[in-house]
Amino acid sequence: MRNYQFSPANLLRPAYLLRTFVLLFTFLLFSCDKSEVGDISLGLFTTKDIKLNTLVDPLVPGVTCHVASIEADLSLADPSDSSIACRQTGEITLEMIAKIDKSKSGDVVFKKSKSIFFKTMKIRRIYDAESQTLMYVSYSTKETSGSFKHSLSTVPLWGTKAYLNPTNIKQPQDR
Repeated sequence: MRNYQFSPANLLRPAYLLRTFVLLFTFLLFSCDKSEVGDISLGLFTTKDIKLNTLVDPLVPGVTCHVASIEADLSLADPSDSSIACRQTGEITLEMIAKIDKSKSGDVVFKKSKSIFFKTMKIRRIYDAESQTLMYVSYSTKETSGSFKHSLSTVPLWGTKAYLNPTNIKQPQDR
C-alpha cells in the first residue's frame, strides 16, 4: 500500500489534476442552474433558500412555468414544498398541441433531484381536451408528513391558435 503524503510536487501530477478538474466541473455543473432566476435566503442562521426557476415547455414553447421551491445546501433536510405558476408567454399552435401526450397521465416535462433521500420534484403536463386547457402539476415523488406535496397551474388555450371552437357540442334539450 502506497503512502500518499501531500507535497507541492503532487499538485502537478496528471492524476491529481484530473481528479481536481472533475470535482470542480461537477461542483460547477450542479451549483449553477441556468434556469434559476431568483434566490431568496430564509435567514442568516439557515442554509435553506427559496429558489425560483423558469422553465419553458419543450413541446409548447409558448408556455413558461415559474417554480418556487425550498433548497437546503449542506443539509440533510427533506425539502418538499414547491409551487408552480404557468402562463402563456408566446404563441401556442395546433401543431404544438398535436405533439403532446394526450393520455390522462400526460408527460413529464421537467424533473430535478431534491435531496439525498431519492426525492424528485417532477412537473407533468396534462391536456384537458374538454376545456382545452394545459395543466401543469408540480409534485414530489416521496411522501412527506403523510402527504405527497403537489401544486397545479393551468394555461387555457382560449385566444390562441390552438383553440378549437366547440361547434359540435351537443346541447342538452329541455324536456
